[in-house]
Amino acid sequence: VQLQASGGGSVQAGGSLRLSCAATARTFSSYVMGWFRQAPGKEREFVAAISSSSRTINYADAVKDRFTISRDNERNTVHLQMNSLKLEDTAVYYCAADRTSIPATYAHYYDYWGQGTQVTVSS
Repeated sequence: VQLQASGGGSVQAGGSLRLSCAATARTFSSYVMGWFRQAPGKEREFVAAISSSSRTINYADAVKDRFTISRDNERNTVHLQMNSLKLEDTAVYYCAADRTSIPATYAHYYDYWGQGTQVTVSS
């Protein structure tokens, strides 16, 4: 499975960005997909995850009510809509795929990782 994240960029606080992750996998619809982020000097942290059917979604408390994860199994893509961005959202964002059925919040559960896309929020 190869994952390609895109959509990052620079935005002012309060703005929005939409990240996308394209997957090359014949069985994309069977994978849990997640987004993680890593800020400079910090450990990678969970952002959001979505089950294969989109029925179960988990968010980190820090992004709940501001970010929305979604997926399109027809197009092998997963998106992260980020609204009301804050300075502390600045990080490299990674998409990841997990072969288990539960949208896990720990990075070690995920089997495949994209290369990351930079999100910079300025005041």
